[in-house]
Formats: sequence, structure tokens, C-alpha cells
Amino acid sequence: MTNLGQNGFSDGYGIGITALMAFVVEIVLTFVFVYAILGVTSEPGNSRVAGLVIGLTLAFVHILGIGLTGTSVNPARSFGPAILLGGEAWNELWVFVTAPFLGALLAVAVYRLLNVRKA
Repeated sequence: MTNLGQNGFSDGYGIGITALMAFVVEIVLTFVFVYAILGVTSEPGNSRVAGLVIGLTLAFVHILGIGLTGTSVNPARSFGPAILLGGEAWNELWVFVTAPFLGALLAVAVYRLLNVRKA
């Protein structure tokens, strides 16, 4: 079974990038997504556009990443298809669980570093 929304890399998936490249792609895409969420939700005045910004950022991230890895940016989204398919999807799941966590942690760290508020 294929094409059930599973993430992947290497030959036979997308453009066939390596595991390292897939790992970096997922970190960067998750970073962009989480950083946008942090930026738009940090100010109460942004509440009117927060949903739009978050949705458009997610669409942007998917447009960039679908051909490369299938775009996870959410470990829960990758876990279901990997369970159903097993095999390669299950073996490659580690990338789509660890990279989004690292990307999110980096986004939080950079956001806090760049947005220090003085009391």
C-alpha cells in the first residue's frame, strides 16, 4: 500500500532525498511554522488575523515540503499512516517524529532570544 499520506524519503518517494536532507527539511519547515505561530499569537491585537496567518503559513510549508518528504511538521500526523503501512513508512518514522520536535524547540529558542521584553 502506498499513497496513504505517509511521509518518506529516498528512492521511490518524492524527489528521492537522503535521510539527512529529509531531517533538515523537516526541522526547517517546522521551525518556520512554529515561529509564525509564536509571532502571531504573542500579541492580543493579532487575534483577528492569527488563524489566517497560521493557515497560510501551514499551506506555504506544505507547498514547499510535499514533494520532498510529504511534510510532517506534526508527529501525530505522521504516526497514523506509518502504523497502517508499516515497512518503510514505519522505518522512516523516526525522522518525522524527532525533526519536528527539534524544529519546534529551535523556533521557541530563537523567538525567545529575538523577542526579549524589557520590564
